Amino acid sequence: MTHPLLILRHGETEWNREGRLQGALDSPLTDLGRAQAARQGRLLRDFGVTGWAWRVSPKDRAMETARIASEGLGVDLSEDLRLVEIDVGAWTGLRRDDLVEENPQFFEMMDEMLWYDHAPGGEGLIAVAKRAEQFLSDLDGPTIVVTHGITSRILRCLALGLDPMRFAEMPGRQGVVYHVERGVQICLPEGT
Repeated sequence: MTHPLLILRHGETEWNREGRLQGALDSPLTDLGRAQAARQGRLLRDFGVTGWAWRVSPKDRAMETARIASEGLGVDLSEDLRLVEIDVGAWTGLRRDDLVEENPQFFEMMDEMLWYDHAPGGEGLIAVAKRAEQFLSDLDGPTIVVTHGITSRILRCLALGLDPMRFAEMPGRQGVVYHVERGVQICLPEGT
């Protein structure tokens, strides 16, 4: 059983807007991304997060999101390498649309998100699941997690007791907060 979690995906970045894969690299938050982080901060304040620990991916886009969302709360942002995004190897920085055109076989699968396992030199989904599982097992209380799209989905699967390879079933929106507790996931604000 895991502790209560509030999970945030970083705000929109320049590469998100361009449809590029970021993986291990970074691009700056857009104005929309900063507004999304501020919205997440309001959602957290409304929820009531006094005493919650903050664990953040050390990537700039996640750290900036966490700094904006936690503004005025006087909290420590603890970096955790296990929260980085899946490394997509040689596909880092490429546009997803170009990859689909060049490698249609990976995107015609029953579950189109499994293409992450085919990135040359990439990390692979099982490796992300292993580090996410280790991260969850080390938590000792209610935690706010600021991470990335694929990592967030896999973390939530594990926290909900689901096979992490069902990650494609998880929503991956930016600007919201996913509350996971006792096997239930709620997207804040409720109903979105």
